[in-house]
Amino acid sequence: MALVSPKQVRYERRSIAGREIPVAVAPTLPRHSVPARFFSGLYSLLTGMKLTLRYFVKPSTIVTRQYPNNRETLKFPDRYRAALKFKYVTVRQPITDWEFPDPKSPTLRLPASLLRDWSRGYEDASYHKCTGCKNCEVACPNASIRVVTRIGEVTEDREVDRFIWRMDSCMYCNACVQACPFDAIEMGHDYENAVYDRRLLVYNLNRQAGPPASLVTEEEDITVRRRMMSHRERCGGPIPLNGHALPNLHALPVTPIVDASTGSIERNSEAES
Repeated sequence: MALVSPKQVRYERRSIAGREIPVAVAPTLPRHSVPARFFSGLYSLLTGMKLTLRYFVKPSTIVTRQYPNNRETLKFPDRYRAALKFKYVTVRQPITDWEFPDPKSPTLRLPASLLRDWSRGYEDASYHKCTGCKNCEVACPNASIRVVTRIGEVTEDREVDRFIWRMDSCMYCNACVQACPFDAIEMGHDYENAVYDRRLLVYNLNRQAGPPASLVTEEEDITVRRRMMSHRERCGGPIPLNGHALPNLHALPVTPIVDASTGSIERNSEAES
């Protein structure tokens, strides 16, 4: 391969299909002799072997990331956005009404950190910071966020019930994060989000329904704190997986299943044919 200088290019007009078209004519490159092409190819081969030998001697200089074996050591830029998530405030609070398990029980299968907390008489509780103001929902340019609120049983005020996020349509513009006045959400680095059905990409961000951490922590009674919060499943509520359609996204049909032994009715989702 040889470089062509702009000074070697000739500009002229040629008649093509009955029309005068301006064209740029590059000079014809001289064809190298057989020995010249041989040594040029040999030089290219040695250059490649030199690079391979350097990686073999100094493997630390390899820039290729060995995914997925390097999950624990992957480093992402601060501006990398993979998924929207809630921020949580962790509070250490005493345990008042729990039964302490026997740490020596052979049937006990609990994490060592949890057993250690029980033995010390406290637990780590996490509370979200969302107030359900819906500023993020208004700021979202393509309606990828829907905030469902409720009136709290204890606070008797508005609080977040479900924070539904559509990953399938999100542009990751970060407008929702910037619009949040309570610093309740952020863009995380959880990048392994592939699914077989795009309806699975619509889910609840919050794992708890209730007031924000600033109100919960003001209550000193642990029993009242727990009454404030309700557990929320990732795929519960008005999402396609539960039989609710969204714009441009069909709902999964939900059929009840009756347990013959107990007579109870369970809900089950089946994919559309």
